[in-house]
Amino acid sequence: MNSESDRRARIAIVTGAGAGIGRAASLALLQDGWTVVAAGRRLEPLEQLAADAPEGSRVLPCPCDVADPEAVKNLFATAVNTYGRIDLLFNNAGVSNPPGPFEDWTVEQWKSVIDINLSGMFYCIQQAFRVMRAQTPMGGRIINNGSISATSPRPNSIAYTATKHAVEGMTKSASLDGRKYDIAVGQIDIGNAQTDLAARMAKGVPQANGEIAAEPMLDVNIVGQSVRYMASLPLEANILFHTVMPAKMPFVGRG
Repeated sequence: MNSESDRRARIAIVTGAGAGIGRAASLALLQDGWTVVAAGRRLEPLEQLAADAPEGSRVLPCPCDVADPEAVKNLFATAVNTYGRIDLLFNNAGVSNPPGPFEDWTVEQWKSVIDINLSGMFYCIQQAFRVMRAQTPMGGRIINNGSISATSPRPNSIAYTATKHAVEGMTKSASLDGRKYDIAVGQIDIGNAQTDLAARMAKGVPQANGEIAAEPMLDVNIVGQSVRYMASLPLEANILFHTVMPAKMPFVGRG
């Protein structure tokens, strides 16, 4: 950070901030002196995050459904109206697959994943670009939550995997388009962090060979530290892709 950046508050928007990875990342950023605009569909977990924040830190709870483009527009407007600028977007909100095999899903179940995991991420990137290119000093950073599913699927994960593969393309494209505005765009791909969403991994999940096996888990606070590190870089540096996962997770190789 340059001296000018150090003298002013750093403002972050975190989506999906009420639980899991979003909560861990928010707390890590708060510990590093960031002000966090915490977005999520339910107000109560956001208020709990604010209550648990380090003494003297600033959290602004903002209920928002990222699948609603008007709600996303209002989220960014609230952040700018309150703090004057946005330095970081952790584009994290997402949902898992509908239950059961995809051949039994309804159109509505498929679209519900697309609307949040893909369209919601786009709406947030779009609003972040509009704010960051117009503010003074210009620029900022966007970190997309891609997941390990951005490169490798699990059995019965076609909706989640499709959206996360698409997020990788959005990250690359937005990184390129952000150059002229000093907007650095990167992606964090997370494997088996200890959250409610991933708790089943420790109990046993289907493997590519058809077996059911428990998998190692990673403390979610380590993920928060990774987000904090990515966010701490000066804008002339960017981590385009960062993978954090249990060292013994069956991801690389043949299991």
